[in-house]
Amino acid sequence: MKYFVIEPEVAGGLGEKTEGDFSVHPPSVTKLHYEFQGWLGDDILESFPCFLVSYNLSQSLKKTSLTGFDLEAAKITTSELFNELYPNKTLPEFVWLKVNGKPAQDDFGITESSLLVVSDVALSYLKQFSFENAEEFEFVS
Repeated sequence: MKYFVIEPEVAGGLGEKTEGDFSVHPPSVTKLHYEFQGWLGDDILESFPCFLVSYNLSQSLKKTSLTGFDLEAAKITTSELFNELYPNKTLPEFVWLKVNGKPAQDDFGITESSLLVVSDVALSYLKQFSFENAEEFEFVS
């Protein structure tokens, strides 16, 4: 099986209500608040060290046998800049994709340098959704 590093769209950052231990690297987030600055439309997003997926993608992932992740609620807000740039844009719901798998073993994994690694099966699955702004390259362990 092949594995790939993916770098999803960054549409914002960690909001002020994010909780966790930021004295370690990578930070250990226990409660995620994601604040959108913009959004190009992808169904998978990131803001170091966390990943989000649209509600539609999350519901679809629940029905698969893909390994290496959990799904949890996240607080989602938009910044003043977002509201100025996109006054009529309504965001879909997003869910925290908590990746806990091992790279090149599970379908979703995180490397020691915090890169998201997915199996070719997971990548094909993600590409069934909006994935236009993500970068991908083959993972060599």
